[in-house]
Amino acid sequence: MQQSARVLIDGPSELVFDYLIPEGMPVQLGCRVRIPLRAKDSTGTVLEVGPVPDSKFTLRPLKALIDPEPLITPQLMKLGRWIADYYVAPLEQVMRALLPESVRQDAHSEKTQKVVELVQTPSEEEREKLAKRAPKQHILFKQLEANDGKMSLKDLGGSSASAPAQALAKKGVVRILDEAVRRNPDEDQEFLESKPLQLNPEQAVALKTILSPPKHDSGIPKPILLHGVTGSGKTEVYLQAVQSNLDQGKSALVLIPEISLTPQTVQRFKSRFAALQDQVAVLHSHLSQGERFDEWHRIRNGEARIVIGARSAIFAPLTQLGIIIVDEEHENTYKQETSPRYHGRDLAVLRGHFESATVVLGSATPSLESYQNTRIGKYSLVKLLQRADSQAMPIMRVLDMRIEAQKQKSKLPVLSDRLRSSMDKKLEQGEQIILFLNRRGFARSLQCPPCGHVIECQHCAIPLTYHRTEERLICHMCGYQALPPKKCPSCGDEAIMFQGYGTQKVEEIIQKVFPQARLARIDADTMRRKNALRDTLNKFKARKIDIIIGTQMIAKGLHFPNVTLVGVLNADLGLHVPDFRAGERTFQLLTQVAGRAGRGELEGEVIVQTFTPHSPSVQYARHHDFDGYADQELEFRQQFAYPPFAHCALLGTRSNHERRAEFTLENLHKRLSKNLPSGIELGEPMPSPLTRAHGQFRYQLMLKSHSARALHRHVQSVLKATPAPDDVTIIFDMDSLSFM
Repeated sequence: MQQSARVLIDGPSELVFDYLIPEGMPVQLGCRVRIPLRAKDSTGTVLEVGPVPDSKFTLRPLKALIDPEPLITPQLMKLGRWIADYYVAPLEQVMRALLPESVRQDAHSEKTQKVVELVQTPSEEEREKLAKRAPKQHILFKQLEANDGKMSLKDLGGSSASAPAQALAKKGVVRILDEAVRRNPDEDQEFLESKPLQLNPEQAVALKTILSPPKHDSGIPKPILLHGVTGSGKTEVYLQAVQSNLDQGKSALVLIPEISLTPQTVQRFKSRFAALQDQVAVLHSHLSQGERFDEWHRIRNGEARIVIGARSAIFAPLTQLGIIIVDEEHENTYKQETSPRYHGRDLAVLRGHFESATVVLGSATPSLESYQNTRIGKYSLVKLLQRADSQAMPIMRVLDMRIEAQKQKSKLPVLSDRLRSSMDKKLEQGEQIILFLNRRGFARSLQCPPCGHVIECQHCAIPLTYHRTEERLICHMCGYQALPPKKCPSCGDEAIMFQGYGTQKVEEIIQKVFPQARLARIDADTMRRKNALRDTLNKFKARKIDIIIGTQMIAKGLHFPNVTLVGVLNADLGLHVPDFRAGERTFQLLTQVAGRAGRGELEGEVIVQTFTPHSPSVQYARHHDFDGYADQELEFRQQFAYPPFAHCALLGTRSNHERRAEFTLENLHKRLSKNLPSGIELGEPMPSPLTRAHGQFRYQLMLKSHSARALHRHVQSVLKATPAPDDVTIIFDMDSLSFM
């Protein structure tokens, strides 16, 4: 019986068309196909295969099958449909997430090189003739013979070796082949094999639970929340759990929140699985398109059975998936900020459910959503309360910077006396220091004291940050740059001055105070070059750097045994923002960055500088008391019906015209109010806290409900019936993590 294929067309718009499948063409769900579209050819992904639909139109046939084997597995296709429905995202955008651009676009393909292979050994007589009559051919032959009969044309001399190789090929002595070349992102790295470590009793219990997880009534393994204090050896548990899955013929997926963690995580896994290095693949946004193409196809072909990557690696085409590990599961970076706005941690749990894989969520500061799921029995909880090396947790000292400001007669002191003296002592002892400040640049803003004017971005409602290295004012939202004015553009006064400080200014101060110390700064400005982060961390590990000054890129997951002092220069930066999660994030960040200290044989010390020392986030972090913080915060969340006791979504509009953005949201609000299902709380339209970004005015409203399905289905029905004006963008963010 003749069949048809429903094809999602590649492109900016979500076009889905039916095409006739020619006889004998083995089209399957998830295959990539070439199709006729108007007067030209295009490409697409097969979403469905079935009988030819009844229609007055004659279906056009598919042109060709690009990939005979489906690029998207049935489980990933199922996951993609769930994402499109739950996050109210076009299926085309979901497909772009499932299949990276390097895989979808014809411009990216396998890299090959010319290889010369010896197929026949000439007799002694023929060799003598070659040596006399064709010395270049004879030299090439001798090179091949000395290298196991096979070399690349490039290694044989490149273009100068081409003619001799062609001549030998005509004689049947060699053959010239096109051979695939792997673009390996870690090609210049050497990994020394490491052996499994002896587990302490807590780690042994954790590993046993992961390998034999409790199950739901359906027989699907329950996700496991591995709550281990910093330095408790969670990574060793991960490694041994992955090894057990490999021994059973299964594959493993390891998600990490930041690219900054990738070098160390890859190094640990490739060292442990040194005999299987080719089976470890890496996926993250810092790969070149060619590297991503090769890594993705190695995974799809089954050559790589361990995948390490950031949130998009959740779509890695692994088969026989045995375990999914989500390290630092609390991190906001697992949430995608553009459509489809999925959460990598939640998709890991869902994919584990679809493929009956064990899901391990690891963190020293679990998200309250995951922690609450252990309380109600949806997840299992395993705790590691002691550091793996039996060392004590670092001592945390909280310094009230209000007192320090009076002592130094400065409104915003950068280094307290206590931190400076502690740094002096550690440097004298040859120990290393990490200084943490979650703000890059030199000065937070440029302000005129007489009139109060602040230089703001022309496109965003935020102050421009001064970067001394570039001698520019830069917007950290849209990237707009301007030269710093010599006088106030509002009143003309020349008293205009810099306010606040960032990592650049801290670096300058530390260089003056500790001129002999070797410094490095890790932030988005200094780590732009490929492998710059990896190289800097390797130098720090080799003790070629004494002090690292960095943003949140250094706050988690890094293991440096010689770091004995961590200084948090301003703990208040994320505390006073209009977001109910602000306190939770501050607690997590302080606990995580404090965990970088004292991970070796030497005792660690953490100094936290803050203007709000009595904040619960600061005090609970000081005592390393996650349970205490979680109890009081969950009580507050339950009282006001915030997550994890309800689902929270954000509906927003953006436009270059403020009134049109506002009017569109008001219209949506009226439509949502009609037939509003019970249990959904609908907020009022209002300007976003960040009222303007990238030149667009922003308005938003919040929705809350105990039923995620009721919420996203209601919004979905209204959005389908309400087309947006051409100059207005409507954004729906289910389970939103950002309310700015």
